[in-house]
Parts: sequence; C-alpha cells; structure tokens
Amino acid sequence: MKNTIAFVLLAAISTPALAQSTFHGNIARTGVYQGTGPAQLSGIKWSFATGGPIVASPVIAGGVVYIASLSGQLFALDQQTGAEKWKFKSSRPIASSPAIVDGTLYFVSSAGSLAALDASTGQPKWVYAIEYEKKFEAKGLHGYPSAAQTIPDAWDVYTSSPAVANGKVYFGGGDGNVYAVDAKSGILQWKFATGDVVHASPAVAGGTVFIGSWDGRFYAIDAETGAQKWVFEGGQDPAIHNQVGFQSSAAVVDGTVYVGCRDAHVYAFDAATGRNKWDYPTSKSWVNGTPAVRDGVVYVGTSDSSRFMALDAKTGRLRWNFDAKAYIFSSAALAGELAYFGSHNGKLYAVNTKTGALGWLFQTEASKQDPMKVLNADGSLNQDSFAPVFGDFQDMYIDYYRFISIGALMSSPAVDQGVVYIGSMDGNLYALD
Repeated sequence: MKNTIAFVLLAAISTPALAQSTFHGNIARTGVYQGTGPAQLSGIKWSFATGGPIVASPVIAGGVVYIASLSGQLFALDQQTGAEKWKFKSSRPIASSPAIVDGTLYFVSSAGSLAALDASTGQPKWVYAIEYEKKFEAKGLHGYPSAAQTIPDAWDVYTSSPAVANGKVYFGGGDGNVYAVDAKSGILQWKFATGDVVHASPAVAGGTVFIGSWDGRFYAIDAETGAQKWVFEGGQDPAIHNQVGFQSSAAVVDGTVYVGCRDAHVYAFDAATGRNKWDYPTSKSWVNGTPAVRDGVVYVGTSDSSRFMALDAKTGRLRWNFDAKAYIFSSAALAGELAYFGSHNGKLYAVNTKTGALGWLFQTEASKQDPMKVLNADGSLNQDSFAPVFGDFQDMYIDYYRFISIGALMSSPAVDQGVVYIGSMDGNLYALD
C-alpha cells in the first residue's frame, strides 16, 4: 500500500500542473529549480525598485519576472533587462507570491482577496474576496504587556501564496479558512475551517492539499471535496503564544510531507496517514521557511539560532549546519550544487548542498551602510541596537523597521537560466549572476 501511495504522489509530481510558475518552484513546494545558478557571483545583472519593502518571492514565466511589493504593486518585468512591462496597483500591500498558469496570474492581497489577472497585460479577470483578513494575534504575545491586550504579530509577514491544480486555486486566509476557487470563474468550490489564521501556502500532491494553520495544527484536505483526511497537532503555547503555529509551508516528496513550525521543530509526516515519521528539534528556534527537498536531503533555516540545516530526509538526522548569523525566514532554492537563501542581515548565501561550505554571498547596500547599527562586523545581530524603546509590543514593530533599514532578505529566491532573483526589504528586486 505504501509503495502504491508513493507511486501516485510521484506521478503527481511529474504532471505539468506541478511545473507551474509559483512560490518555491512548484505546487509540491520542493524548492528545486532546473539547471544551475551562478557558481560564483559576478554581480548585479539588474535591479528594480518596487517602491516598498518586498517579502513576497519572485516567480518567472515566459521570459517575465513577476514580483509583488508591500507598496501594493505587482510588477511584470522583462527577465533579461528588468524593464517594466506592466504593473497592477492593489488597494493594500501584497505579501503573497503569484502563481501563473495558462496565461493567468493569481495572487492574494493583504485585504484577503484572491485576484486573477491577465499575465500578459495585468488586466483584472476576477476577484474573490474572503470574509476578512488579519495577522495572527494573541493576548500576551511573546510576553509583551499587558496580558489582557490582543497583539497582532509583526512577524506574521506573509499571506498565503496560491497553488493551482485540477482547475482550482487553493489558498489560505486570515479568517482561518482554506479555500478552493474555480480557476476560470472565481466561484467558490469549497472552504475548510481551521482554528486560526492561515497564511501558509498550500502544497498540492496526490489529490491532497497540505497546509498548516496558526492554530498549531497541520491539515491534509481532499483537493476535490474539501474533506479532512487527517490532522496533526503541533506544540501549543497558551501562555505567550510564541512557540505555536505553522507559518512554514510544506514540501511534499516521495509520499512524505516536510514542514517547519514555530514550536521549534521540523516535521516529516506520512502523506497518506499523517503519521509522524520524525521530528527534528531546533532549540526553541522557529522554522518559518519552507523546506527544500532533493536527493534524500531536507534543507531549511531557523530563526533565533540562525542555522541553515541539511537533514536526512528518511531519518531527520543532521548532516551539516551553516551559520547565517541572523534569522532565516527565506526558503532555499536548490539549483545545481548550491542552495540559495536569504537572511535578515541583508545577505543572500549560496551554500554547497553536499558540504555546507559557503560558495559565495551577496549583501544589500543598505546592510553595508547599516544606518541604525543593527549588525555587528561579522553580520550577526547587534543585540544592543534591539534594546527596548517602549517596553511593549511597539518594540516588535520597531525591530521590524530596523530590518527594513538594512534590506533584510525575507523573500525566497528563484533561479532561472543561471540567474538568482530575490526581493529585499529595501524595496529592490535583484537579478544576480
């Protein structure tokens, strides 16, 4: 039975739908890109200023790079030159990476709306609005006073990036629901209720939608009907809500689902049953990025411990660690022998997937200038600069601004034709070769 299930999932991974242009490379979210990226950094091929910080990830289709910004704009850029082809202005910031299928682009705005645009012109086709959108919030969040006040989490930085399969668009919403909408008409097909905000991006494989919620649970949902297949409950943190919630999106490979959690674990589940095959503890560090999986190895980063790790896909055993010096929310892109990922210190790292040795790095100009003295000389975080100002939740938002000031890389890179593309909190999309 297990071999049959694995065969079905592998068949799904080879279908054209999986190869669509979307967040983390495909709708199984494996992070694997065809060809190779630059083995050495020549420099910036081009950069494009979007007018606001970027947390979404670039997506490439048909010689065009699509990127969304917290300025509320989504841009289509010529892949070779970075010249603007068109732009679409949303009423709200955009923290969702687009998906492009059959000439249509889909994205989720910070108003909670799923929008469909003509990918060649940027003209709207339809919009599906959910009931409401919000960040994850809780009383006493992260230990900030007062315990009676509900606090929105500044580190809930992304909204769900859609996946398209079998004529449906799947995405999560701040109203706690997972949605399936008809890709042609925008008509609701089903919705599935979780216990809290859903900002993870769905992975789709073997007729199943895999997605986690800020309620601390990870769900497998029938892609056709919206019925629950299984659910896994991660760690809970009812006191300060720091170590709870699936902010990470899942990757599905060979019948196994790999996902990180803010409960400081990387999990591997049997895709058919939800059985926990293994979990790797990360010393109280959040795992917010989506695991990248290739050739029996899982690559993923952590927050406070600033580690980029290679784990054995079958056993969860650590193969190697790389010290990125600062938080990692960025999800790695695998191309050739290198894994490419960003860090909050404004650096993009290219690390050898076999050894964990640094191949090269790129650093934003803003982090080199470091106007607020956020970084130490080695690229680690200067803890003195993060001293409390107000002594309450406002300090969390000040810290967020500090990372904007150095062009932190919370975006996840995409690789195509030997070039790495990544967005920065400095507002620029960089093409690096």
